[in-house]
Amino acid sequence: MIEYTEHYFRGLDLWSLAVDEAFFNVSFTAEPGTPRHGYYLYTLSEECEKCPFTRWKHVPTDGNYSVFKIDTSRRFGLRVHDRDVGSYSYDNDTYLCQLDSLKLGEFGVYDLRISPTGSYAFGLAKDPVNIYLPFLTIVLLILAIAGLVHLARYILRRFRAESVPAAQPSAAATTEGTDDASEDKGDSSAASQQSMPKKRLQSLDTFRGIAITLMIFVNSGGGQYWWIEHATWNGLHVADLVFPWFLFIMGVCVPISLRSQLVRNVPRRTIAVTILIRSVKLFAIGLCLNSINGPSFANLRLFGVLQRFGVAYLVVSLLYLWCHQEVVPSQHWFVRANVDIIRLLRQWLAVGLLMVVYLGVMLFASAPGCVRGYFGPGGKHLMNAYPNCTGGITGYIDRLLLGVAHLYQHPTARYVYDGQPFDPEGPFGCVPTILQVFLGVQCGATILSFTDHRQRLKRFGLWSMGLGLVGGALCGFSKNDGWLPVNKNLWSMSYVLVTASLAYFLLFACYYAIDTRRVWCGRPFLYAGMNAIVLYVGHTVFHKMLPWHWRIGSMNTHLILTLEALWNTAVWNLVALYLFKRKMFYNL
Repeated sequence: MIEYTEHYFRGLDLWSLAVDEAFFNVSFTAEPGTPRHGYYLYTLSEECEKCPFTRWKHVPTDGNYSVFKIDTSRRFGLRVHDRDVGSYSYDNDTYLCQLDSLKLGEFGVYDLRISPTGSYAFGLAKDPVNIYLPFLTIVLLILAIAGLVHLARYILRRFRAESVPAAQPSAAATTEGTDDASEDKGDSSAASQQSMPKKRLQSLDTFRGIAITLMIFVNSGGGQYWWIEHATWNGLHVADLVFPWFLFIMGVCVPISLRSQLVRNVPRRTIAVTILIRSVKLFAIGLCLNSINGPSFANLRLFGVLQRFGVAYLVVSLLYLWCHQEVVPSQHWFVRANVDIIRLLRQWLAVGLLMVVYLGVMLFASAPGCVRGYFGPGGKHLMNAYPNCTGGITGYIDRLLLGVAHLYQHPTARYVYDGQPFDPEGPFGCVPTILQVFLGVQCGATILSFTDHRQRLKRFGLWSMGLGLVGGALCGFSKNDGWLPVNKNLWSMSYVLVTASLAYFLLFACYYAIDTRRVWCGRPFLYAGMNAIVLYVGHTVFHKMLPWHWRIGSMNTHLILTLEALWNTAVWNLVALYLFKRKMFYNL
């Protein structure tokens, strides 16, 4: 149940292949007309939308064959030229032959034989491995570990029960104790109910814990499955859910926290200063984490994940504080049914106006040398029509404000599309992030406005469906063909709505299972959620250190990489458990 393959096949060292690689053997038929300078191979990944073929390899004709290593993670097309047509091969270029939508497998061996007439033969020489078989292995390992843990706990309980003899109190003493306890309980029950604080919603901490656990797993590589890593440009992968879920749950906690301070008559100026200090702390910690490889101010990345947290938290919290409306004067049935929305009416108007301005800039402003309304990856996108327009107006504003050297230099799109540096957490993208956090604020207002479980669950479900439908309509329920595609790099409006819809759904499930039906206590994610900032900073700082990370051998299979990522995630959850047991909680 692992991705095992023999060491050698036809003299090829299969163990030298990396994860998602195969051997690609290209040979030619030596006939009259065979080009002396050889053949040129051009490839086109399915992930590169409306791109030309890109030069990949030169196959000389001074030998019988050439063997190359090739990436197998995505489907791709292959075009063969008998001459060098440059870096890119366009539709108007003549070619010998073309193979469309090839899907190769990890550790496989493939043969391509070319003739000067343009005919070819493509075949499988060695079967690839099944890259999803390790999931079964991991599930069995988890079940075995869980069984051993339960067995150890059972043995420990039996040992303790046998080693501590039960006391046998007399009947009189038992009766007296019962009477005294009843009297004490009767005297103190009213006072205890008045002094006991409201029960903390464990579903919120569990939601946050799921997000930070998933973030650690993804940042550890996620087993290097392409659908777990961030989408190249448009699209939604597992890794693209983590950040917006964090922002959403931060928004949920904003009205809960600020309202409690307002009820205690804390001056608004004091609350505003606290908000500002927390935002500055988030931004500063993020800036420090960006310098983890050396504080070179010449190319220090200025924005990042925590920086965007700080900016969005500052704007949304001050907006809520400034426009807070506790009492709704009307008692009309419609007002009572939607009191959570009406209490935020002024905030909705402010955020809505901000989004209108943002969309106006996105759709109608153009960067120099770029067409109006273009927000693609640039480079060779659209047949290399806008090579210097990565991110459209968003990328241009970020480059104008920060300079290219202070942006993120290694976005995935830069290597797939040959685009420019682009920061997915840049300053202009903070604007739609405000909406992301505010949708969480709306959820928090729902929790404060309604105490009945069914009322809350009904609204969570309606918000989830409504946001999902609107987001799907904006992207045309497709990856690339809608008005506003789902795009984490740009933090597009459809991306905000779709991820918020999924956040509402996840909170619905957690709230129903934990706080309503009480069939789950939220463990183990509950502990991680109560110290999320510690785990985020910690897993970033200790990213390459033992015992969180390790390397054994070549680390060239999905199984070993997934196990290593799961190990790192589990160790940080044990750290969270330790902090919980010691009652150590850190919040900014």
